[in-house]
Amino acid sequence: MDRLVYTALNSLANMRDDRVVSAQNLANISVPGFRRDLPNDGASRFLEALGNTSSRAFQLESGVHGFSRAPGPLEQTGDPMDMAIADAGFFLIEPANGGEMALSRRGDMQVDPDGNLRNGSGDLMLSADMQPIALPPFRDIVVDDLGQIYITPLDGAPGERVAVAMLGTVNPPEDLALRKSPDGHIRRLDDEALPPPDQQARIVQGMREGSNVNATTELIASIELQRRFEINLRMVQTARDVDEAGSTLLRPPDG
Repeated sequence: MDRLVYTALNSLANMRDDRVVSAQNLANISVPGFRRDLPNDGASRFLEALGNTSSRAFQLESGVHGFSRAPGPLEQTGDPMDMAIADAGFFLIEPANGGEMALSRRGDMQVDPDGNLRNGSGDLMLSADMQPIALPPFRDIVVDDLGQIYITPLDGAPGERVAVAMLGTVNPPEDLALRKSPDGHIRRLDDEALPPPDQQARIVQGMREGSNVNATTELIASIELQRRFEINLRMVQTARDVDEAGSTLLRPPDG
């Protein structure tokens, strides 16, 4: 009976984590460049007591929460400050919270009062030499597919373009394990330094990449999790009823 109860409770604990991940995905569905979180791998294991017929089940989780590298949908905005990576790859950023360098797909950019180029969450965009990008005042901005930034200075002649920086991008190999750190930014699983910029990502200007979360998929998963949750609750209820029935049978008769 203990096995049934512990197995059901462990399953409930696993589903709790899955529901948190699904809820977070739905909450970030409108965040540009958000990567869909994946649930952690988990299972139940039995621990046999030496010289004893009893056993206990316990929850076992392996690895860390991963994320989907699938590209999100591209939306044409016409805003020259919107940049998207058309295929595989990431922008290099310095997080607004001051953490270590990280990867990002978010490309809704803006220039702060100090001239620094930031994305929509306030992270500093890094150049190909891994330094924060600072832009002088400009009338027009053009970014080519390699990430080279050209501007027309305020006092420049019409059509004049000056190269001022190169957006740092990197396309890590598929076998390089990445994870989301506690601050939500993408870094290496082994906490080693990220690969240097290789400018292999193709950038398109005037486009914005959306989240790669599929609302229909997440809602269906939420419904399925709710059904599994109810089934496991019924298992716990059944175990309690069987235990109470067994106790009644062993109770000495009155009188």
